[in-house]
Amino acid sequence: MIPVGEFKSLGTEQNWKYRLLKPWWDVFSEYLCIAMIMIGVFGCTLQLTQDKIACLPSHVTSPTPEAIDCSHIQTYRENETSRHTLVTPVNPIIQEAFGRKNNLDIHQYVFVNHYCYERFVHWYAKYFPYLVVIHTMVFMVASSFWFKFPGTSSKIYLFVTIIGKCFDSPWTTRALSEVSEETGEEKLVSWRKNTMSKDTTGRQEDDEETVGLLSPSPIKTNPESESSLSVLDKKEGEQAKALFEKVKKFRTHVEESDILYLMYVLQTSLKVFKFLLIIVYTAVLVSNIKVVVRCYVPPELTGFDIYCCNNNKAHLFSKLSYCYICFVGVYGLLCIYTLYWLFHRPLKEYSFEQVRLETGINDIPDVKNDFAFLLHLVDQYDPLYSKRFAVFLSEVSECRLCQLNLNYEWTTKKLRTRLSRNASNLLELHLVMLPGLPDTVYEMPEVESLKLEQVKNLTIPHSVAKLDSLKELSLIYCPAKLQLSALNHLREHLKVLRLSFEHLEEVPAWMYSLHGLEELHLNGPLTNEMSRSATLYSFRALRALRILILHSNLTKIPPSVNDVALQLQRLCIVNEGVKLQAFSSLKKLTNLVSLELVCCELERIPSAVFSLNNLQELDLKENKLTTVEEILSLQHCRRLVKLRLWHNKITYIPDHISKLHSLEMLDVSWNKLRKLPSRLFYCTKLRHLDVSHNQITSLPPEVGILQGLHFFSAAFNSLETLPEELFSCKRLKTLALGNNCLTCLSSRVANLAQLVRLEVKGNRLESLPLEVADCPMLTRGGLIVEESLLGLLPSDVQSRLTNG
Repeated sequence: MIPVGEFKSLGTEQNWKYRLLKPWWDVFSEYLCIAMIMIGVFGCTLQLTQDKIACLPSHVTSPTPEAIDCSHIQTYRENETSRHTLVTPVNPIIQEAFGRKNNLDIHQYVFVNHYCYERFVHWYAKYFPYLVVIHTMVFMVASSFWFKFPGTSSKIYLFVTIIGKCFDSPWTTRALSEVSEETGEEKLVSWRKNTMSKDTTGRQEDDEETVGLLSPSPIKTNPESESSLSVLDKKEGEQAKALFEKVKKFRTHVEESDILYLMYVLQTSLKVFKFLLIIVYTAVLVSNIKVVVRCYVPPELTGFDIYCCNNNKAHLFSKLSYCYICFVGVYGLLCIYTLYWLFHRPLKEYSFEQVRLETGINDIPDVKNDFAFLLHLVDQYDPLYSKRFAVFLSEVSECRLCQLNLNYEWTTKKLRTRLSRNASNLLELHLVMLPGLPDTVYEMPEVESLKLEQVKNLTIPHSVAKLDSLKELSLIYCPAKLQLSALNHLREHLKVLRLSFEHLEEVPAWMYSLHGLEELHLNGPLTNEMSRSATLYSFRALRALRILILHSNLTKIPPSVNDVALQLQRLCIVNEGVKLQAFSSLKKLTNLVSLELVCCELERIPSAVFSLNNLQELDLKENKLTTVEEILSLQHCRRLVKLRLWHNKITYIPDHISKLHSLEMLDVSWNKLRKLPSRLFYCTKLRHLDVSHNQITSLPPEVGILQGLHFFSAAFNSLETLPEELFSCKRLKTLALGNNCLTCLSSRVANLAQLVRLEVKGNRLESLPLEVADCPMLTRGGLIVEESLLGLLPSDVQSRLTNG
């Protein structure tokens, strides 16, 4: 046999699981169902254990049995002379039965009792207790049907399991305390727009005001709470992380539909319909429960045709039925209130507004559909469950959990394997696509450059002050928040900041207050698509900024550049196929040394450039320049030493380029030049000349004037011959003549005593001059030529080239 304890434990377990989803009206309805089931069981017990009806024959009969009322039998006159004589009744149609006395045996009475009970007692009086039991069972099944329905039971089971674990998880308590501490003591840095727009005279007051606004609140950190942070070990942290992921997946799954809500509405509507049905037919039929019942039995069976029967339980059943109607009425009112709650309350959404106010967690997301409905039901049971459950939905909690697991996964030893030297020869730590930044990063004081790419939920804490050598910070598509104490450290120590972003709003506000920043790289849209007037805030606080590189889609130079006009030395604008039209801001950059306008769709050199007296380098790569007639005006830039006009469509160079007396580097590669003007080579200070990837067929002999030339490239042209004067440039170190139409190379190449690299591959050479080995600094590695031509050289020449 199955012990009763098994059923008890089963019922207790189920009740414990689903009690969270039973609001007060469902609990009250369960008690009412218990009372109604007790009424039904009590009535069924009486019905089965006691006699149902007791009948006695009537001493009068009538052709119309309906005329005889068992409750009020009329008085008849008796025959005083003889018992057997007929008695004349008052009513002539009612007469005494003749010749048959009520000397019936027990079997006849039993038969008559059963016959009359089955035929003449109303069905409601007979089956009332069974109806009570059936209706109550229907109510109970309807109340818990959504717990068993396949489409809803799994969601409900997962919800009550998850919310129970969230409530009991040690992470919940810890997260609440940590979040409260973070929102109280370590406020995230924000920056007000109106502080940016104030004049320079009030700069110090603005800074003081800003710091005042960002200063910590009076809430102090409890040392015990700090020591308790280590209580959550690695195993508990992993369990909390797994639970958080389960919460996120469950939320995504449940918010997609509202089947739980619909099922609850349907079962409640069913109970309301059942309530109305019971009230209607019970109120109509309860009067049919009669104490005295008239019964007609065929006279040939017992000799009597009219029997008066007493329903033994009619009086009690009548009272129970009225009591049952009262319970059902209360039950129905609860169901109607439930429907009102379902349709009146905004159950499609659930806002944690009160939780945000109490805990200070502002990033708890609102939920909708079935998830919202479940939380509304939980609130009716105990609002504390939804409050603690909200912690797992907050972004702060997610960040903290990720941080905890990151610290366990990314140890200092593992991070040191990621260290390498970058292009600036700084010791760089590059982390890609992490869910956060491990705290172990701040235990590596040797890091000079920190490069973070697609790191989520990035908050730089005060621990960054431990990185004493940190000079460069790169944030590639990872918006970062900054704590106030961390901002104070970066203001003084950070020199280079590189930002890549997808929207202008992702540019961190704390960037505008880095007083010690010297170099700023911005890669992303610097104008808001919704509002073209929205752009960068003021750079006025960046007092040490010297280099500004903007990789964007600008149509004009941002006004904020004017805030650092007097101190800026290098400006680089790389547009993405958008034409840069307004250049008036350039005139204010009087101390600018280097200017790069790349991919700006320029058709001519901007006139604003000619007013930059201190300009030394000008790069106009990948524009639409076809002519550079205005190059004469560059003579006003008396310090210009580097001019890059590469990757354009320039067809010729004007003769007055010779006016650029200070020019040391000229790059006109990747254009459409057919010839070079002889006046070009009167720029006698040229040290670097690149005319590769053009359509040049010959070089003027004036090339020999450039005695200080170190680098010369005419590769990928159509040169057939070289002037002998070229080999008089004795300081040449690199000579690139590959991919031309040369048929021979002059033996005067031996005059190039400093030649380190000679490129002649891709020509029509039949042989190399033996004098190529007389270049003392030219080695086999620096000679770029076909292997077949090298094989034609004598072995001693090859040996000299190999040995250098």
